[in-house]
Amino acid sequence: MGAGGRLAGKKALITGGAGGIGRTIAAHFLKEGAAVMLSDLDGSRAAEAADGLAGAGAVHACQHDVTDESSWSGALAQTVSALGGLNVLVNNAGIWVAGSVEDVTPETWRKGMSVNLDSVYLGTRLALPYLRESQPASIINISSIAGLIAGPNLAAYNAAKAGVWMLTKSTALHAARGGNNIRCNSIHPYFIDTPLLQDVFARGGERKELNDDQRGKLASHAPLGRLCTVDDVAHAALYLASDESGYMTGSEIKLDGGFSAQ
Repeated sequence: MGAGGRLAGKKALITGGAGGIGRTIAAHFLKEGAAVMLSDLDGSRAAEAADGLAGAGAVHACQHDVTDESSWSGALAQTVSALGGLNVLVNNAGIWVAGSVEDVTPETWRKGMSVNLDSVYLGTRLALPYLRESQPASIINISSIAGLIAGPNLAAYNAAKAGVWMLTKSTALHAARGGNNIRCNSIHPYFIDTPLLQDVFARGGERKELNDDQRGKLASHAPLGRLCTVDDVAHAALYLASDESGYMTGSEIKLDGGFSAQ
């Protein structure tokens, strides 16, 4: 167990675990005593992330396509085998999809929905039997402030992230009315300075490092005057994974620096 103990005994699967958000959530979970499985479409990167965190606690990795039902079954089986159970699921994997309702192609629309929304449905549906065996349990869905506030050029992204928001609430009610101590909540960050954010400014599919002017423009829209960070998201996930949030379900945490309050 790590130096802390807020998640002592918890066993967590984090999708998109090779990226900045997933890896940072894992680091915070491990520090507080959880055992963690990092899953990612890029299994080698997930393994590298796990190796980098190995000194912090019990961490494992697996290759996982969140859009594929059989891959979900495999990842969950590996998680339960490696960790001895599952009582925290973090649906973090996602992609950026830009374009208005007229600009976004059907192919791009379907891919965005598959990765950003269908994956949450598949994971939740297949994880619930395992979570019932390890109650109290928590499902944490990483949505976006774009799931609550629309933009004219984010048709598919808005729709998928809003779908995650509503699926979260439906799941919470389903679990509670079934007499299960399985909570489900969503996190809605503002722009986070990760490679995913670079896609916002990508032109012709070319991703470039953001410059200070671009970061400044995005930060200026938030009353707190800064971008969200991966640590901001990890702190929220830590709270939702812990028993401290035991009376919170079907709710959302907005990490938007006051953006939605304007």
